[in-house]
Amino acid sequence: MRRASDTTAFSEFAEACAPSLYRTAYLMVGDHQLAQDLVQEALVKTLLAWPRLHDRANLAAYTRRVVVTTSISWRRRRSFHERPSDRLPEPVGADPGDAVVTHDAVVAALLTVPPRQRAAIVLRYYQDLTEAQTAEAMGCSVGAVKSQVSAGLQKLRRALGRTFDETLPTEREVTS
Repeated sequence: MRRASDTTAFSEFAEACAPSLYRTAYLMVGDHQLAQDLVQEALVKTLLAWPRLHDRANLAAYTRRVVVTTSISWRRRRSFHERPSDRLPEPVGADPGDAVVTHDAVVAALLTVPPRQRAAIVLRYYQDLTEAQTAEAMGCSVGAVKSQVSAGLQKLRRALGRTFDETLPTEREVTS
């Protein structure tokens, strides 16, 4: 438990040393807001060490040292060099959660497609096999693969509705 006199003494110390600590912090990090954060963190560390600090004459030196060592440890962090900007460096994509919902809906609809058509669609689009490779895997002709895929995609489109049309290949993509 801290005594009221300790709290008062620390408050007076912090108020008296804050400008000097801020100048030191600013020169260490080169950013006004980071310097304020650094001073605040150094003062918190000093407050936590307050009961152990018996030589009150060296409090400013101790806290300045905390500013320096904390600044150095901040610089070692990978995230220290990241800075916010007005522009995002990469284009913002779709919400990853939407992809999970879409995937689950497509899988559920795929399970309603007859087995041979499902196999043709899975081998062709999920396994990314050519029509010839798909035909070989299914033990049928390339023409049979094309017709199975075409019929299966029509059933998938009906099962999914118009909202998922952009996720399924078009007829031109199927026949090419």
